[in-house]
Amino acid sequence: MNRADVAVTAAVTAATAVPALGGGPAVLLLALLASVPVLWRRSAPLPVGIVVGTAMTGLVLWEKPFLPYGPLVAVYTIAAESGARTRIASIPLIGVGVYISLALPHEDSEVYRSLAALFVAAYALGTGTRARRARAAELAERERRLAGEREAAAERERARIARDMHDIVTHSVGIMVVQAETGPVVLAASPARAEAVFESIADTGRGALTQLRSVLGTLRPAEPSGPAPGLDTLPDLVEGARRAGLDAVLDVPDPVPDVPPAVAVAAYRIVQEALTNTIRHAGASKVAVRLRPAGGGLRVEVRDDGSGSSGKGSGRGLVGMRERAAACGGTLHAGPVAGGRGFAVEAVLPMG
Repeated sequence: MNRADVAVTAAVTAATAVPALGGGPAVLLLALLASVPVLWRRSAPLPVGIVVGTAMTGLVLWEKPFLPYGPLVAVYTIAAESGARTRIASIPLIGVGVYISLALPHEDSEVYRSLAALFVAAYALGTGTRARRARAAELAERERRLAGEREAAAERERARIARDMHDIVTHSVGIMVVQAETGPVVLAASPARAEAVFESIADTGRGALTQLRSVLGTLRPAEPSGPAPGLDTLPDLVEGARRAGLDAVLDVPDPVPDVPPAVAVAAYRIVQEALTNTIRHAGASKVAVRLRPAGGGLRVEVRDDGSGSSGKGSGRGLVGMRERAAACGGTLHAGPVAGGRGFAVEAVLPMG
């Protein structure tokens, strides 16, 4: 109970008991029974309603007139606080109690109408309070749900940005490291070719900066970001692999399949990560990138002739590729080429 309940009980008790002070101990006792139990109305609405209603009926039979303050508060509380079953069960009890309180003292029709209006108003007021409380709870729950959805969306966006940053940095830096390591050798053997190697390092760095600006631009919506990578930018990836010393081949259908932007980005990042692994870890000399429609989806395959790895997905790169595929509803498998030398990454992504 709170201060408001105590104040309501005090007011109801005073309004009921004070007029009964001159009626003797029995009348005063009934007046107290018709008012004091209101203090516990929230914890036991129906029992309190029965007690104060019965006491009020006895009180009006003993000595009248008395206004039913306690029963009115009890009826309001039943409508506002009780469950559906209690509310349904209370309606006939309230009706019978009010009828007995009026019929036994032989009240006239005007009193019937007045008291009926009071009890109906009390019940309606309680019903309105319950409806407003339920509406407020519904809005609060909806706000919590929306907040959870926004947080989940933000978490997905953070994960996407982290994957993009990983893919861009590992691919571009990996190619630059390989080219920088071979630079001195090329410089000693063929100074003319060395210039092309250093130009390739610069181009790779500039491309990485452009993609990083595009990714980081999503964190600042007011600033425009560059176009997202996709299937039409796969030739740039393959050209970068060639500059790193690989015999790289790109096989894409003509025309290029029309896929959703999220699928196009996923395909690009999978190819990017697979080429990075080939350049840095596989010891390969050849790599082939192939795209083919397959059973309503887009098959993306990157196959090299290197030593490969276990393919069990313990590396962050393989985990990231699987996450990329799963994020847009696709699947990815990676492992050594069966019956031969090399490593293959195969992803099937939805096209619609």
